[in-house]
Amino acid sequence: MPKLDRRQVLGALAAGTLPEALIASAAQNTRTAAAAAKLAAPDMRPNTLVILLEDLRWDALGCTGHPFVKTPNIDRIAREGARFDNAFTTTPLGSPARATFLTGQWAHQHEIRNNGENGPTSMRLKSFPLLQQQAGYETAFIGKWHMGSDDTPRPGFDRWVGLKGQGQYVNPVLNLDGRPAPQAGYLTDLLNAQAVEFIRRRRGKPFSLVLSHKAAQGPFIAPERHRTLFANDAIRHAASSSDSLEGKPALRRALAGNPQPLRPPTDEAIRQQLQCLTSVDEGLGRIFATLDEIRQTDNTFIVFASNNGSFWGEHGLSDKRAAYEESIRIPLLMRYPKLIRPGTRLRNYVLNTDLASTMVEISRSNPVPEMKGRSLVPLLEGRARDWRRSFLCEYFEEPTFPRIPSWQAIRTERWKYIRYTNIDGMDEIYDLASDPGEVRNLLSDAATQSALDDCREDMARLWRETF
Repeated sequence: MPKLDRRQVLGALAAGTLPEALIASAAQNTRTAAAAAKLAAPDMRPNTLVILLEDLRWDALGCTGHPFVKTPNIDRIAREGARFDNAFTTTPLGSPARATFLTGQWAHQHEIRNNGENGPTSMRLKSFPLLQQQAGYETAFIGKWHMGSDDTPRPGFDRWVGLKGQGQYVNPVLNLDGRPAPQAGYLTDLLNAQAVEFIRRRRGKPFSLVLSHKAAQGPFIAPERHRTLFANDAIRHAASSSDSLEGKPALRRALAGNPQPLRPPTDEAIRQQLQCLTSVDEGLGRIFATLDEIRQTDNTFIVFASNNGSFWGEHGLSDKRAAYEESIRIPLLMRYPKLIRPGTRLRNYVLNTDLASTMVEISRSNPVPEMKGRSLVPLLEGRARDWRRSFLCEYFEEPTFPRIPSWQAIRTERWKYIRYTNIDGMDEIYDLASDPGEVRNLLSDAATQSALDDCREDMARLWRETF
C-alpha cells in the first residue's frame, strides 16, 4: 500500500476513498496511543489507611469526651473529617471482628467465630485489600492478624509484617514477609515505624495499608515513658457498675466446675490501657508527618476504629464478649477532605461490616457479592436514603469463657433484645430510652410484649439478609 502524506490522507478521508486497511491501522494506532497515555498517566485514586485497635471503648478518646485522655492526632481525624456516633461491631471479639472488618461479612458467614486456630480459614478470606491488590494497589498488612497463631503472610498483601498469635508488647518477633525477625523495643512503636517505612516508599500506584495494633489489649504493658501517665486522674465508673444482675440470669447461672466469678478491672488496669493508647496516638502523629512529607495527606482515605469495646466494670464485667453497649459500640473516625467535610458528625447506625464495601468503592475495586455491609460513601456525601434502623450482632461461646454464652442481639434506636441461643429462659430486653445503662430487664413486663415481638421478627429478617 503506497504511503500517503498528511495532506493526501485528509483529502482521501474527505472524499471517502481512504482504504479500509489504512483506516483500521490508524484506528489501532489511536487506541494504542490512548492506552499508552492511560498507563503513563498518574493513578489518581486515593491511598487507603486503616488503623485498627483492640478493645478500645468508643468513649476513650479526647474527641469522644473522655475527661482526661489526650489523643490530639486521633482527634485530628475527627476534627478534619467525620466521627460516627453510633458505630458498632457485629461480634465483640478480636478474631471474628477482624475478619468482619476485612470481608464485610458476619462471623457466621466467614466462619471465624472465636479466637481459636483459624489459620486455614483466614487464608481463604476475600478481603478488601485482596480486591484492591487485584485493582492495582500496593497493599500491606502490619501488626496483629490473630486469626490463629500462624503469622505467615496471607493472600492480598504485597508487604507483610505479622505477629504470632497475640504478639507481645516488649521485644516482639515480627514476621517480615515470611521471615521471623526478633526486634528490640516496644511493639506499638515498632509497628508505627514499619508503617512509616511503607508509606514513604516511592511508587507509581496508590497504596492500601492496614495497621493493626495489639494496643490497647490486656494484660496491659505501657512503654516506660508513659507508665506514670494519669496517676492522679480519678477513674469515673458508670452507674451500671453497681448492677445487681437481678435481670441477668445468664450472668448469674451456675457453671459446673468453673464458677468464674465476675471481676471488674482495677482502676490501675484502666489507666494502663489508656497509657497504651497514648503510644498509638504518638505513632499516628509520625504517620501524619510522613504523609505531609510526601504530599499525600489529603490524598489518603484514613480510617480509625477498634475491633470492639471493653467493660470498665459495668454489670461487674471486664473484657468484652457480652452484648451490652460498652462491648459492641466502637470508635469510628474517617478523614478524606475530597469527600468528607471537616467536623462531620453522623448518628446513623454503621457497622464494622460496612468498612470493606466502603474501601472497595473508594478505591474503585471490584466488589464481591459475599460482602453484606453497606458502603458509607453515600452517608459521607449526604445522599444516603433508607438507611438501616436496626442491626444484628452475634457471639459464639468459647470453651475458655463459659460465663458468656452464645447470643444474638438486635439493637434499634429504643430497644436492645438479647437472645441466648443455647440456654432457655434467660433472654433480655432493655428500653434504651429510659434505661441506657441496660440494668432493668423488661422481658416479663406485659407492656413490653409488643416491642419484644417486633424485635424477634426483625431479628429473623436481619438473619435471613446476612446469607
